[in-house]
Amino acid sequence: MLDLKNIYIELGGTFVTPIERMQDRLKHVKAFVFDWDGVFNDGRKDAGGSSNFSEVDSMGTNLLRYAYFLRKKQLPITAIISGEKNETAFYFSERECFNYSFYKIANKKLAFEKICEKENLHPHEIAYFFDDVLDLPIAEICGLRVMVNQKSNPLFAEYCKDAHLVDYLTAYSGNRFAVREACELLMALNGNYAEVMHSRTKYDEHYTQYITQRRNIKPDFYTLKDNVIEQTNNSIIGFGK
Repeated sequence: MLDLKNIYIELGGTFVTPIERMQDRLKHVKAFVFDWDGVFNDGRKDAGGSSNFSEVDSMGTNLLRYAYFLRKKQLPITAIISGEKNETAFYFSERECFNYSFYKIANKKLAFEKICEKENLHPHEIAYFFDDVLDLPIAEICGLRVMVNQKSNPLFAEYCKDAHLVDYLTAYSGNRFAVREACELLMALNGNYAEVMHSRTKYDEHYTQYITQRRNIKPDFYTLKDNVIEQTNNSIIGFGK
């Protein structure tokens, strides 16, 4: 464990919570939930309001889910919670077979509570990847918190550390593959990084079983209407298969 810690410290990451305690908390995690803007990207928008993602980060989420699958023999719950409407996030959720995609929800705790309700989860069973102020109500209550370090807001990072709102602060920012950095760390803490890599490389029967189950997942989309979280559908969002 000491070598793993040093690898990430030398990279520039910060363990706010001792790595051994993070590993213990990860044992109870059943869901991985991601903010979008500033986490998968640097938050810049195109004319349509979308912001992109990287295949490097996408692979990170896939490998992390597979690591969980190998250990638990079932798929973890996955979700994106965004304060904005982002067509690329919808595409990502559908392509990567996430369970949920929440959008246009400034009070993200409402979306978090909906996930807990739908999946019968306790807050400590959810790991959250985030970067900014809108995410703090979730960071206050979830089980494992990974904060993407944008470098431009050192006072905010210090505030989150002092207030115990983050367990690991990434070395890299959202446009430099912070999601991949964090996913690989959690895979290592899960204790089966090499097994995941070997199995994925061989595309063996375990990975085949995983990817078959994953492909059966179709995301549910939710937004906020009259202060109530309501499910939408593909035709309302403006895309579909």
